[in-house]
Amino acid sequence: MATFDETQSQKDLKEIRIKEEEQSVQHNAGILGIPYIDLTGVGIETDALKLMSESDSRAKEIAFFKLTGKHLYAALKSAANELSQQVIKEFEGKGYVVSPYLVSARSMNKAWERYQDISMTRQSSGLLDISDDALQQLANEIHNNQDVAAHFETITKAKEPRMVTHLMELIFGAAIATKSSDIHIEPQETRVRLRFRQDGVLQDVIFFTPDIYRGLNSRIKLLSEMKLTNEQIAQDGRFTIKYHNEEIEIRSSVIPGAYGEGIVMRILDPSATKVGFESLGIEPKLLAILEKEIEKPNGLILTTGPTGSGKTTTLYSFLRKVYNPEIKILTIEDPIEYHLEGITQTQVDQEKGYTFLNGLRAALRQDPDVVMVGEIRDSETAKIAINASLTGHLVLSTLHTNNAAGTIPRLIDLGVTPQILISGLSVAMAQRLVRKLCDHCKEQTQSTADETQLMENVIAHAQQYNKDLAGHGITQTKGPFTIWKAKGCEICNHTGYKGRIGIYEAILMDKNVENAVYSNPTEHVIQDAGDKQGILNMKEDGVVKI
Repeated sequence: MATFDETQSQKDLKEIRIKEEEQSVQHNAGILGIPYIDLTGVGIETDALKLMSESDSRAKEIAFFKLTGKHLYAALKSAANELSQQVIKEFEGKGYVVSPYLVSARSMNKAWERYQDISMTRQSSGLLDISDDALQQLANEIHNNQDVAAHFETITKAKEPRMVTHLMELIFGAAIATKSSDIHIEPQETRVRLRFRQDGVLQDVIFFTPDIYRGLNSRIKLLSEMKLTNEQIAQDGRFTIKYHNEEIEIRSSVIPGAYGEGIVMRILDPSATKVGFESLGIEPKLLAILEKEIEKPNGLILTTGPTGSGKTTTLYSFLRKVYNPEIKILTIEDPIEYHLEGITQTQVDQEKGYTFLNGLRAALRQDPDVVMVGEIRDSETAKIAINASLTGHLVLSTLHTNNAAGTIPRLIDLGVTPQILISGLSVAMAQRLVRKLCDHCKEQTQSTADETQLMENVIAHAQQYNKDLAGHGITQTKGPFTIWKAKGCEICNHTGYKGRIGIYEAILMDKNVENAVYSNPTEHVIQDAGDKQGILNMKEDGVVKI
């Protein structure tokens, strides 16, 4: 006996009606001499859509779906609608060339649904307002990257109308919950990869389809106030996530690639700058020296290291330490990563001529007590920074060198005279961020032969310069040594590591270093003079922390 599948029958009937409607609209378009288009198979550009409000679009039954220069493509529900024709004339009066297309009710509804992307991102203010409840729920449910992947698949399989919105909530909520510093979205030939940078190392989260990527790409570019239609140039932007009454800045970057635009978003969580000066991981002797130096009314303190080594966090902790209502602190940054209450912060703008050099010159006319310059990049900025430190200002800045000893030769290369350098420079620091072992799964072991040799060499060097290792709890000078190694568990995403800590070194301007400066010194000469100060170098600080 034949069976009747009512569900399939209803589905077939619906498809027939859709096909008949499209054919009817296409037939009418031919009679009226207007092009026809089915928008269900066309990407609707929000750049075009947002040229008019959703309420006007719905009331006047017209929607813009593509914008190329001043050429505007318009979807019309009816060619006879006078309100639609008025809109076309209005935009032609603004210099647009408008090409009208006749569409079905289904196509028009698709265009109107896209307004959700604009309203949900609140593009005008660059604010992604994810509810505290949604983020808190994610924070409770997500403990590792496997949880993120599972949630991602659940959302994409449901295929809800607000799928992109839910994925945005998931991605940023998960990144915050897992304390990730960066989000990477990387299109490949047949799929797209999502990665989080956690404790300085990129970790795979999930692979997903290109159609999902396109929705995320549009939403992120819209939020970041980038050009949606231009995919051939690199673009930068930023937006804000409001969470727990705090605003978390997201700095976004897109670059063109073979299979689509690569997207990287840096999460600038303000809680990162609230690390106390005493909580940076600086060993006690150096900490006491730095506390004394930053309390002085003048001098130049430089911190060096590669991108991502924590220099900004260190400088901000200095600023928080010295801040009080009786002094004026002014910063010149590129860009302003974190906002500090009570401190005047300015941002470099190359197009308007506000460089580090011009900013520093202007800052000194603002009667500041403390000035922070984001980076010393050229000779003029170096000279003015040094001179400012000689005229009653405490100057904090960064310089790109590999270690503390390299700071002095670098400044001399930039044209700072040795005499002024000796008088102005107070402390040259260098730092790195290293991953800490997960406290829940780390395992005790003995150092290997290579590890033992390395640690013995570092300890011998410290002893050569009478550095107080016993004060750091190191009494054993020969190995093998008892150390800990990474294992991996759910809490640390099976990496074996959780969190990071700084390792530091510094060189003060004392008599030994002064004498070395006059001889146009190499890094090795400065390092030798600095070692006599008894401050641990980064290798020694690393062994102490091990």
